[in-house]
Amino acid sequence: MIAAAFEYHRPVDISAAFGLLADHGSAARVIAGGHSLIPMMKLRVTAIDHLVDLRDVAELRGVEVSGDRVRIGAMVTQHEMIAHAGLAAAAPILREAALQIADPQVRVRGTIGGNLANGDPGNDLPAVMQCLDAAFTLAGPRGRRTVAARDFYRSAFVTDRADDEILTEVTFARAPGGHAYEKQKRKIGDYATAACAAVVAKTGDRVSAAAIAMTNLADRPVWSAAAAAALVGTSGDAAAISAATAAALAAIDPADDNRGPAAFKRHVAGVIIGRAIARALSRA
Repeated sequence: MIAAAFEYHRPVDISAAFGLLADHGSAARVIAGGHSLIPMMKLRVTAIDHLVDLRDVAELRGVEVSGDRVRIGAMVTQHEMIAHAGLAAAAPILREAALQIADPQVRVRGTIGGNLANGDPGNDLPAVMQCLDAAFTLAGPRGRRTVAARDFYRSAFVTDRADDEILTEVTFARAPGGHAYEKQKRKIGDYATAACAAVVAKTGDRVSAAAIAMTNLADRPVWSAAAAAALVGTSGDAAAISAATAAALAAIDPADDNRGPAAFKRHVAGVIIGRAIARALSRA
């Protein structure tokens, strides 16, 4: 189908973008990569009178790796993240997950900000950002504020971002130790039936830090503090992996859909979570 008529705006700075949102209120919507919004407009699921394209806003671009801190502008594409050597060294799980998003054509256009801000429980990067304990910077007419990735998601397509706010950047510390992003899907380019991000650090022969988060296994990305706690202090043996997997499974709430019944998803999740934890430990 063809989208209903709309007016297209392409501001060159963040102030101009805020001005357009203020002028047009609920009739305006910002667009980053457009992979979620444009199909909804074409199917007439949503109607937007004013589309504000953030592509030319320089403030929203760039990757900075400085010491132990990483900053990624919201309009950095998934392809740019994959190709950035410094980012791959500082947070290899991010590159590993980005390579599993859709296909190369999508990744050239898709942005980190759009993937994170949309609130789609099927998107891959939110769980990764929860594992990295990332912070999202939101800017709007009331100024700027920072929200932890672990506190940002409320339910499907509902986040802590207000309608007049723009996600401008993502920051996090260099990821320690081993990592893994495991994803089971029906076909290349599809959303996950179940996916898991894991980051694990070891000191000597003991796990000193861990983070586990899941994709598309509830109405929002699920970070499991209990799963991490089950690993910390252990040697990362089979019993610890089993306990962490059980804790992660206790935190999910899959639903029946065209990817299968909830019971099937829970079974797949158990396999995927165990694999992610084991692979992260092998790299720690």
